[in-house]
Amino acid sequence: MVINTNSSALTSARFLGESSALLAKSLARLSSGSKIVSAEDDVAGQAVAIRLDAQVRRTEAANTNVGNAISFNQTQDGFLQKVQKALDRMSELAVLAQDITKVDADRSLYNSEFSTLAAYITDVASKSFNGVSLFDGTTRGVTIDSDGTSFSMSGINLGASTYTSVTSSSTVSTTTAAASALTAVKNAITQLATDRATLGASRARLNYTNEQLTVLRDNLVASASRIKDVDVAEESSQFARYNILVQAGTAMLAQANASPQSALRLLS
Repeated sequence: MVINTNSSALTSARFLGESSALLAKSLARLSSGSKIVSAEDDVAGQAVAIRLDAQVRRTEAANTNVGNAISFNQTQDGFLQKVQKALDRMSELAVLAQDITKVDADRSLYNSEFSTLAAYITDVASKSFNGVSLFDGTTRGVTIDSDGTSFSMSGINLGASTYTSVTSSSTVSTTTAAASALTAVKNAITQLATDRATLGASRARLNYTNEQLTVLRDNLVASASRIKDVDVAEESSQFARYNILVQAGTAMLAQANASPQSALRLLS
């Protein structure tokens, strides 16, 4: 029996310190919801989780870009629907102006409406979306993934000669002019059909990409969650275990510190 060195107390203090550290770490995991509280908890896992989190953010940004491109495309098609109605009416006027029972005074009335519709199409050609021209014919690259890959969305050009031949030089003031105007309008309608089909194809591709990015984001988030999120049920069990060990260690350290007092009985 010795007094100066209490080996039992030292051992109990060491185990109590270890249990206290484990309890503190378990408490930190439960309070933060993450099983990687500090880098040493899972070095490789933290590195993978950081990369996955960054990819999730880039994927969300790409999805935003795709959504804006879809809005741009829808705005274009909305205008073209009205242009289509205008061209349909202009073709009708071009046929009406060729009526042999009409005089040029009647045709001038048709031409007034024809010119107004032509001016409307010219005005639509100058429209923009957030400062970006809708109908300048520019092919625009849309970012479609987290690596910056681009999809080329074909542009629509309402300033093309097929349209300007209708809007700037066609009239229905005479039967001859009306016949020429009809040919020009029919060509413009054919071009418009092609342009709207192009927009539809681009929008279909963008919609598929939008859905794919949403699914990818969900999978990436789930993958990162499996690496860094704590299993609360499992960690709660560990917390209860460490808590009991700390309490038991505290009691045993108190007993170990008290044991040298029994040496006093030998001196009495």
